[in-house]
Amino acid sequence: MRAVVQRVKKASVSVDGRPVSQIGVGLLVLLGVAAGDTERDADYLVEKVHFLRIFPDDADKMNRDVAESRGEALVVSQFTLLGDSRKGRRPSFIDAADGETGNRLYQYYCRRLAETGLAVKQGIFAAMMDVELVNWGPVTLLLDSRKLF
Repeated sequence: MRAVVQRVKKASVSVDGRPVSQIGVGLLVLLGVAAGDTERDADYLVEKVHFLRIFPDDADKMNRDVAESRGEALVVSQFTLLGDSRKGRRPSFIDAADGETGNRLYQYYCRRLAETGLAVKQGIFAAMMDVELVNWGPVTLLLDSRKLF
């Protein structure tokens, strides 16, 4: 499972020009589910994302996590994070989970992240979404549960 985590001042998702979700200060999490991923992968990323110390403290050092900063999370499914473009010009997505598994683990991830007490908003799984954000910093991190195992 891969996640691109961006510290944001605000972020939103719309589908067909209609607002779906929005947050103020917090984290935009683009989440890609790989073939073979399990709840263990999701739990690992929930823990990492929730406790990432990337928000400023009173001395303007990155020492606070999103909850300490009273932030929110917007989680958007993005299977293209599993794209492999090493060969040719068209990425291969064979490493991405099938739609049913991807949706199940995406929903599981969002539910588990919310269970930490964080306010969690979502995009719409498998929809063509417009994502807008103001990246604060910019701070952007790539997390991969496969790097753990």
